[in-house]
Amino acid sequence: MTLAVNSRAASRGRLAAAPTEEQAAQLRLLLDERRTGYSLEAPFYTDPEIFAADMQGIFGRHWLFAASLAEIPEPGDYVTVDYGPYSLIVLRTDEGVNVLHNVCRHRGARVLPEKTGTTGNLVCGYHSWTYSADGDLIHASSPGETSFDKACFALKKAHGRVVAGLVFICLADEPPADFDEVAGIFEPYLAPHEIANSRVAYQQDIIEEGNWKLVMENNRECYHCDGHPELACSLFPTWGLSEGIVPPHLEDVWNRNVEAEDALRGRCTRYGLPFEIVEELDTRVTGIRISREPLDGAGESFSATGRRLSKKLLGDLRDFRLGRCSMHLQPNSWFHLISDHVITFAAFPINEHQTLVRTTWLVADDAVEGVDYDVDTLTHTWKQTNLQDKNFVEMCQQGANSPAYEPGPYMKSEYQVEAFINWYTQRMREHVA
Repeated sequence: MTLAVNSRAASRGRLAAAPTEEQAAQLRLLLDERRTGYSLEAPFYTDPEIFAADMQGIFGRHWLFAASLAEIPEPGDYVTVDYGPYSLIVLRTDEGVNVLHNVCRHRGARVLPEKTGTTGNLVCGYHSWTYSADGDLIHASSPGETSFDKACFALKKAHGRVVAGLVFICLADEPPADFDEVAGIFEPYLAPHEIANSRVAYQQDIIEEGNWKLVMENNRECYHCDGHPELACSLFPTWGLSEGIVPPHLEDVWNRNVEAEDALRGRCTRYGLPFEIVEELDTRVTGIRISREPLDGAGESFSATGRRLSKKLLGDLRDFRLGRCSMHLQPNSWFHLISDHVITFAAFPINEHQTLVRTTWLVADDAVEGVDYDVDTLTHTWKQTNLQDKNFVEMCQQGANSPAYEPGPYMKSEYQVEAFINWYTQRMREHVA
């Protein structure tokens, strides 16, 4: 089943402002037919019109992770980020961060075509329309123009928030009201790492040939973690399991994990660090899961031995043996915060079958490459893991494209995948209501 798309909007390469009644009725039917505990019907992963609805109902309405302050450390620094058809400029200013639509008000050219850079005023490369850092049009001269009102043609703005050094944006006129509550949940976990005082050690962009939901589903479970040999050196493969469903061959690992968890809780209590699991993935508009959990081996970082990968502690942390603070935020991001570095992950949908996955490694601002860390060693585990996940996602996309595909059941260890799909279907039902 596919949705009938608004032909006028499609011909412009844009989304309609809202689905037609026919579109909404067809999407409601697909959502209502969704079987609890099972994956979605194939059109949710393959249909361009459902992708367009996702861009309206999910990415057009909710808070999205865009970047960290470490990526734009000085006033004038910017990054551009794309969510499907939307392109945004995230610009550091003397006062904070501005988020502007990357669409010139003259004839629609991209104002800043580069992924990142530094600028004073924003100058469109087509006809040199020039905008201030706040988006106001300050120069648009042309021969013969006498009555042109520049005040009517500022760049369109989006909402921006900085929490614990992370930049979030929202395209909706009225953003979800619960984000303040969610920020209050995760800020105490992240604050000791002082992301705002870190710097970028490396950034990796991978285009995965898979729908954005498959990217997020893959991230929400470790049932497939036997396929991550590098990660398995430090991440307990029992993640996501609970007592009673641990297979016999993982019982020793489970017991080692329990001991490491007890030791980690003792250290967190000593240093006043929150560690409890907060899991509200499908019970609020801004879904979240956050916790601090032990790592295997030495328990310090994502390395073959579990030993630290940078000699410099982040922020005001006083111990390398603090496991990982792991956070999932709906709809497009996840994070690992270690004592010696932070890794941010963001999914940027391109179309119904492609997603850009951006991974950024952050280290202490005074850490020196080649002295305090080796960039290849620092990034090895997650570079390999990302390539492996790319393969898994693409396998699933290929399967969803087959006429033989039908939704399959989630296992008990995949309960977070089920929670993500519950969240998605709830939000989309609200969108088409």
